[in-house]
Amino acid sequence: MTLSLPRFLDKENTIAGPGFNRWLVPPAALAIHLCIGMAYGFSVFWLPLSRALGVKAAIPCGPEVGFWGQLFTTGCDWQISTLGWMYTLFFVLLGLSAALWGGWLERAGPRKAGVVSALCWCGGMLVSALGVHLHQFWLMVLGSGVIGGIGLGLGYISPVSTLIKWFPDRRGMATGMAIMGFGGGAMIGSPLAADLMAYFSSPTNVGVAPTFVVMALIYLTFMLAGAFGYRVPETGWQPAGWTPPVAQAHNGMITQRHVHVSRVWGIPQFWLLWMVLCMNVSAGIGVIGMASPMLQEVFGGALIGVKATFGELDKAQLAAMATVAAGFTALLSLFNIAGRFVWASLSDRLGRRLTYSVFFVLGGALYLSVPGSAAAGSTVLFVAALCVIVSMYGGAFATVPAYLADLFGTQMVGAIHGRLLTAWATAGVLGPVVVNYMREYQLGLGLPPAQVYNQTMLILAGMLVVGLVCNLLVRPLAPKWFMTDSELAAEKRLAHERMAATVLVRDTAAHADHVSPWLLALAWAGVGLPLAWGVYRTLLSVAKFFA
Repeated sequence: MTLSLPRFLDKENTIAGPGFNRWLVPPAALAIHLCIGMAYGFSVFWLPLSRALGVKAAIPCGPEVGFWGQLFTTGCDWQISTLGWMYTLFFVLLGLSAALWGGWLERAGPRKAGVVSALCWCGGMLVSALGVHLHQFWLMVLGSGVIGGIGLGLGYISPVSTLIKWFPDRRGMATGMAIMGFGGGAMIGSPLAADLMAYFSSPTNVGVAPTFVVMALIYLTFMLAGAFGYRVPETGWQPAGWTPPVAQAHNGMITQRHVHVSRVWGIPQFWLLWMVLCMNVSAGIGVIGMASPMLQEVFGGALIGVKATFGELDKAQLAAMATVAAGFTALLSLFNIAGRFVWASLSDRLGRRLTYSVFFVLGGALYLSVPGSAAAGSTVLFVAALCVIVSMYGGAFATVPAYLADLFGTQMVGAIHGRLLTAWATAGVLGPVVVNYMREYQLGLGLPPAQVYNQTMLILAGMLVVGLVCNLLVRPLAPKWFMTDSELAAEKRLAHERMAATVLVRDTAAHADHVSPWLLALAWAGVGLPLAWGVYRTLLSVAKFFA
């Protein structure tokens, strides 16, 4: 029977049949996360857009044209500081949309959420292309900022619940694979955007608008392929030979019951985890945002073999420094991505609370070590500390969905994760504000640039202490917070779940003939090859740093 498109998107039509290979789901999730992860790389557009009218040089706005004036002006170019608000909008809308529509996602299913995410993210880029063409910044704010931000939120949480249910034995690893893709999106998108802008640019056009159009079409193809690749397991499915963790004494933090998303606002453990994520991300964003200028200002000409402070360098030397700093930023991006998979996978062995304790204790020690490394002139120790810090920043994002599933159950973990992401939206404002204002304050006191980050590191370490205390206070939930059997059955009906008569145990290896090995290989190649290309381009930049 042929299904109409809306019917084909329904959750009940995504339930996997016997013999489905669960390893087809991670590449579907990666296809979406690698596309929306370009949000991290949107800064590649800021410099060309800051001279969209002047092309070779920006046409500056007069003092009478403030931020609101730049939303509608067609006579002068946008300032980079104005364009930067797009970045803030991305993550504020991501957190808000994930919180607002997380419950809908659990009932509608990952496929429908993935399709809506693709239409919003790619449609937003097309609206932004129109905004660039007409030189109307409000269209960019509406397109990529608002509509695209909603797509970000839905796309980010769309695979979480599904992956956790397919991989109850490796929750951290499964979510780590997908969220690794979000960190890797900019690694692919940024060089792709740069190449496209170079191709489309001309003496009268910086090439951003057609780049948006081409990237939107490419992303739409990949995201729809990912959305249609989603499958959900039947209720009761579990891997062959796997023992549920409730039977393992060392995993007392893992429940087999389920909490309804409507109750989480009143649960103390939710707010403790909210603070855990907020503090970790605030500190991490603070470091990522200032890593490049901090490296240049702290070590100055030593980075390029010149005995001079940063303020004493000439234009050519500053250009050489910028190349080194770009390589350093690329190196951090690799650790950000690797940390998402490595730390999340490690949490399957250590447990989530211990893993987060490592983040806070080790991270705090590394933050406090940075001023000493800088004072000693040790670039190696300085860079190593920041690389590990950034890996734990990424690891926190990848580990928290499994942490939530352990505490709150898997039935509505995607929706609960969506609400927790409001901590990310808060951290996206808190971290940069603390770092930037502290830097300006220190400079105002007359401190040299090389020393203005010392107090900042103490503050960021203090944030991690707060996070550590909150993490240590997390305890298993009281029985009153969980759904009763009748409430759970009602929620399963609303979520269109099909209950198996008995617990389903399938050995995917034994039933591999139900899924063509060529299909599995093609699915992984579809996400693996672009990711490998992105890693290759990033390594070229990293090589400049080590050179």
